Amino acid sequence: MTIPTEIKVTTEILWQGAVIFALIDIVFIVVQIRLIKIKPADLFEMKWSLVAFMGIFFCALWGILASYLFWEPVYCYVFPEWARWFIPPIYGLLFAAVGLLTWWLAVHLPGNSVINFCILGGVWGILSHMLAIHRGILEKPPMLQGASPLSAIIIAMFEFIFYWCVCLNIVFYIGKIKKRTRVK
Repeated sequence: MTIPTEIKVTTEILWQGAVIFALIDIVFIVVQIRLIKIKPADLFEMKWSLVAFMGIFFCALWGILASYLFWEPVYCYVFPEWARWFIPPIYGLLFAAVGLLTWWLAVHLPGNSVINFCILGGVWGILSHMLAIHRGILEKPPMLQGASPLSAIIIAMFEFIFYWCVCLNIVFYIGKIKKRTRVK
């Protein structure tokens, strides 16, 4: 299954998506800090589990979304065909490395390292989408032609904060389950 090529992603859709992601991110981060109570010490302990999970998560995400669902309508315009099935594992490794970098920055920057980690994911979203725009992602695929670069960058920021929150929460809960099973 692929996404039909006649679908058009407009600037308005990207702005609406950014608002939705921003609202989800706010709730997600507040829940992480206040209800789930992920502490900076927890983030510090999760280092390698988080890095490994992010590699797996982004390999799967790119394998499903980019290489399977969105290859024909979007990515075939900016990547050569031979790269289709190489991109997911390469991006898995890249995102694991970025996860390690954002973890390191998060624990060394002032403020709450959990919030820092999530925000740094948004910074990576901005940088990666600026590169994609430079490669022609908004000009070459008909699906994205005419969409505003600013809206594409802003949605990426909130989208990647969301991804970083998801990874953080899953790894946190896996760690809690492991601790419980060791105690029993």
